[in-house]
Amino acid sequence: MKRNVIYKKMLLCGLFATVFLNLVYFFWCSTCAISLQLSENQLLGGNEIRMPAERVLSTAKEDEHPAACEDSFAETAESLAEIAEDALPKEETALHSEAYTNKIRVMEFLESIYQKQTLSGQHTSPDMAEVKAVCSVTGKKPALLEFDFMDCSPSRIERGASGIDLEPVISWWEEGGLVAFCWHWNAPSGLIDKRPDKQWYRGFYTETTTFDFAKGVNDTQSEEYELLIRDIDAIAEELKTLKEAGVPVLWRPLHEASGGWFWWGSKGPRAYLKLWKLMYERLTVYQQLDNLIWVWNGEDPYWYPGDDTTDIVGIDFYGPKHDYSPREEEFKKALSYTCGEKMVALTETGVIPDPDLMIKRGTMWLWYCAWSDELVLAGDHKSYSEKYTECGMLKKVYGHESVITKDELPPFR
Repeated sequence: MKRNVIYKKMLLCGLFATVFLNLVYFFWCSTCAISLQLSENQLLGGNEIRMPAERVLSTAKEDEHPAACEDSFAETAESLAEIAEDALPKEETALHSEAYTNKIRVMEFLESIYQKQTLSGQHTSPDMAEVKAVCSVTGKKPALLEFDFMDCSPSRIERGASGIDLEPVISWWEEGGLVAFCWHWNAPSGLIDKRPDKQWYRGFYTETTTFDFAKGVNDTQSEEYELLIRDIDAIAEELKTLKEAGVPVLWRPLHEASGGWFWWGSKGPRAYLKLWKLMYERLTVYQQLDNLIWVWNGEDPYWYPGDDTTDIVGIDFYGPKHDYSPREEEFKKALSYTCGEKMVALTETGVIPDPDLMIKRGTMWLWYCAWSDELVLAGDHKSYSEKYTECGMLKKVYGHESVITKDELPPFR
């Protein structure tokens, strides 16, 4: 009998404890929901957060009362975490600028042609001499032009560089062409500046600078960190100008890192990945640049920053002169970095691949981009040079049904 009394008391205590904990749990959920609702217009990281009221209060509905269902604490906590995550400023949910809308259109187009057609591309000098030379042979212009922010690097500006005139870039977009940018980032400091091969204007090479970017990415209180931020913000101003003009940018920073010849690849993959993340977050979150399509060109799986910060994978390859092979091995290598999850492009090449061979061997790059200067131009910096790609092949490429030129692009605006 005594044992039964004790058992009943234990049962009552357990029931009381269960009811009490459920009430605490209910009021905790309600408080969190109300707190989130009250703070829906607060600033997070300098950005206004707005969340739908029906989403925020969903955890406090009567049909989700813990006494009436068996939802676990973990499930509700996960729901709240998802709400908080949704509130964070992301590229996909940022204020939709015209450039953002145009970027989405460009990405949808790229996805629609991938492995069916390839975009003709050309890296160009500021005067666009390469485009004029190609057009003089083919009568057509490339679909994609890649420019360089090299002379916008603060350490070059300090030494007299004039930056870049973005008006021709904006005009190219407004006339229907696609815009890409790389950045031969002159080291922020520590330029050796000695002849014969370590002059300041070669400051993007590892051998020409003592700048320790690894210290910068590992210590946010360091001078190196401040210099990295200064330089990234300088380029952000240029990218903002393009954003305001509605221009989406195929953005290819920190390229060829695993080779080690550029300073951003001189400290190994760990430091490089931190630098990529720093740049990505600084540009997309802090600077709110929603017009960027991120093209990773690190060229080694251990240097891959992840699917969440990469839109397209690129690879650079310079083969023998007049070798028009489609670079099948490089194509497979690029695909392997993400198990085929990302589109791949031949982001730099000396010789343009034969489109018939690309089709035959199943290597339809999203685009190819022929490099500039002597790889395309003759000594007069005006005429087309056949040193790498002969005129006959150039005409074939630009006239091929599987190669898209500027005049064949759909409207993106």
